[in-house]
Order: sequence, then structure tokens, then C-alpha cells
Amino acid sequence: MSLGLSRKRTSAPRVKNSTSNSDRLFDEAQDCIPGGVNSPVRSFRSVGGTPRFIERGFGAHLFDVDCRRYIDFVGGWGAAIVGHANPQVIERVKSAVGQSLSFGTPCPQEVVLATEMVRRVPSIDKVRMVNSGTEAVMSAIRIARAATRRDLIIKFAGGYHGHADSMLVSAGSGAATFGHPDSPGVTRAAAHQTLTATYNDLESVAALFRMHADDIAAIIVEPVAGNMGVVPPVPGFLDGLRTLTRVHGALLIFDEVMTGFRLSAGGAQSLFDIDPDLTTFGKVIGGGMPVGAYGGPSELMDLVAPAGPVYQAGTLSGNPIAMTAGAATLELLNASAYRQLEQIGAHLEDGLVRAIRDAGVSACVQRVGSMLTLYFGISAVKDGQDANAANSAQFGRFFHEMLEVGVHLPPSHHEAWFISLAHDYPVVDAAVAAVQHALKAI
Repeated sequence: MSLGLSRKRTSAPRVKNSTSNSDRLFDEAQDCIPGGVNSPVRSFRSVGGTPRFIERGFGAHLFDVDCRRYIDFVGGWGAAIVGHANPQVIERVKSAVGQSLSFGTPCPQEVVLATEMVRRVPSIDKVRMVNSGTEAVMSAIRIARAATRRDLIIKFAGGYHGHADSMLVSAGSGAATFGHPDSPGVTRAAAHQTLTATYNDLESVAALFRMHADDIAAIIVEPVAGNMGVVPPVPGFLDGLRTLTRVHGALLIFDEVMTGFRLSAGGAQSLFDIDPDLTTFGKVIGGGMPVGAYGGPSELMDLVAPAGPVYQAGTLSGNPIAMTAGAATLELLNASAYRQLEQIGAHLEDGLVRAIRDAGVSACVQRVGSMLTLYFGISAVKDGQDANAANSAQFGRFFHEMLEVGVHLPPSHHEAWFISLAHDYPVVDAAVAAVQHALKAI
């Protein structure tokens, strides 16, 4: 059956008018990679312009292919919590690489990392390693459905849990309606297994349970939202989710791909003293290598093959290089490290707030620990609707002003800024000075 596809380029060729190595590479990348990038936000589509191609990073800085240095607040999207190319992590990884890149068998490193994760997080007895946050979420949802023998999942508008079909779903027309596909290629059947509620609004969740209580397997939530910018839970919200799931026999899944081992030694769940039934992890536990994991109590995790009937597998799961990088990273994250991250985060927040006030700009800063976001044109953000109301055009201008003076921010006002142990006071002060300049320029 022919789909009518041609291997010949049908679009008009781009005019190659490169002025930098990044421009040239982006032109070349668009010939062989969809949109020129391997993850959409990297394209700068929401802010305009050409993405910087980075060739190395060290500490709190990135260096691009045009020899420009940037203070980095992307941080590998949260993975580089100890800074880029941390010497302790790099040395451990170099040693592991010398033993081979992958075995396809159990390895000692995966036991070391799993043991440390279980030690740090009270809600998990066992953990299964995978290769991405998307895989972790897919697997946790599969366990929830198997354990409850129910089909429906509740997620929150503005929350992102990877690109599995059932998670690429937007809200329906009312609080208690089924979701709609948020991407071509996602079937209506997949979307109809996902219900969408409003973050920080317990009543929107309760309404879904009133309609579908016997069919809801789980709620999945970022305990601190990081994909509509940084949105902390209002008092009582997470406790309310815990109560609702217990009353209705559903499971509570915390997506801690961003927050896990970043906000505290035990993640956001320890910070807010909530024990979810299942937790997904990523980012920090790979120290910059591709990784994901999911964990929970033994009675749930023992449902996973080969211990139980819920199938999940992966050729590179528990890869020795990623496990080594993750274990080395966690070793550096002691109580002193978390105090430092909080102090530096508070210092950056204070500097941003002063800069906003002095510039007379309408904006707000929201922070939890070493994650924060600066929103333009709004006084506070509590859910996805508020985040969408922020002034994205103003952020785009601010982003480029910051880039020009050597500060690399996430290229979307819906993304979190990440602080690492390498962001010391002089680095943060330099970033605040850049903010003061940028706010005057826009």
C-alpha cells in the first residue's frame, strides 16, 4: 500500500544565510532531523531565532560552537544538579566506560543506585530502572491499571508526563469530560482513557470521581509543577489528592522526574510529607545520562515481570554508565548540598524580585528550592490557565536580551529554570545584573 510519500524534497530550499556556526549547523540539521532538533523546545520555536549549538559545559556555564560562554539555567532540564562535568562524576564515568558501554545483563552499578534510591525515599521498597521519564510514566500507569483493574487516569491541565499517547491529552469541554487527543497520531480511544483536572483545584478532581469513581485507576501529578513554569501546590492540595485516592480505591502517582532528589534528599514527597503509591524518576538519577525509573511498595512493584504478570522490559535499562553517573551524583547530594541549593535559589529569587520592582515591570517569580520561573504580565500562577495567560511575547524579548549578554534560559516561559551546586553567589549576581539590563531593554 503506497502512502504517496516521496523521498525527494518537496518544500522550497532554505536560503542559507548563516552568520554563525550555530546558524550553519541548524541549517544542516533541518535537512536531516525533523525541525532541526531532537526535542521540540530546543528549536526556539516559542521565542524565535536560532538555537545555540553547545559543544561543552563546565560548572554553571555552557560554551557554544562560536566560543560564546553562557550562565546556564537549563541544566540539562534539571539533570545537571551538581553542575556540568563535575570532576567526581566524570572520573567515575570514565572508569565505567573503560569496562564497556553496556552488557545487557545485571550489573553491580544498578544495585548500588537502586539501593540508594530506596534508602532515600520512604514510599518505595523497590525500583525498576528504565531509560526515560516517558517509559517510567507508561510503566507506573500500567501497574496502576493492573492493581486496580480499572482503566481511567486523571492528569492535570498543563502537566507533562512524557509523550506516551495517553498523556498527550488536553482537557475536554467541562470538568468531568473525557480528554481529547493533543497530537495527531493519538487515538480517541487513548485520549478517552485520560481525564483532565485543574491543578490546585481539588473540586475539579472530586467532580471526576463523582462521575467515574469505579473506573479511575490513578491520579498522576507533578507534586511541584514544572512544565507550566514552576507552580507549587497550594496548602492542602496534595493531602486532598491522597485522601481522594484512598477513599475511592485509586492510586496516587507522583511524577518526580524533575523534583526527585532535587527538592530534597527524598524528593518533593519528603518535602511535603506525602507518601504516594508509585513514583516516577529521571533527570538527577542519571547525572546527565539517559535514564528513568519507577518505584513503590513491594506489593505493587512485585506485579512487574519477572516477579509478576505486568510486562515491562528494556535492552538498555540499568545501563552501567548511567547507573554510575547517577550514583556518583547522589553521593554529592547531602544535607549541606540541599541547604546550599536553597540558599542560592533564594538569593536568585530575591535578585529577580528586586530587578522587576526597580524596572517597574509587571511580572512575578515563583520558586521551590532550586527550581524557579519568571512570568511576565501576571501576579501569580496557580494552574495551567494562569500560566497560559502570562505574556509569552514579552518573555521572548527578555529571553533574547539575556542570551545576548550571556545567560542561557529555557526557551519557553512554560519551563522551569534550574540551579545547580555550581551556581555560586558571584554567578547568580552576574545573572541578576543581566536581568536588570534585559528588563530595561524590553
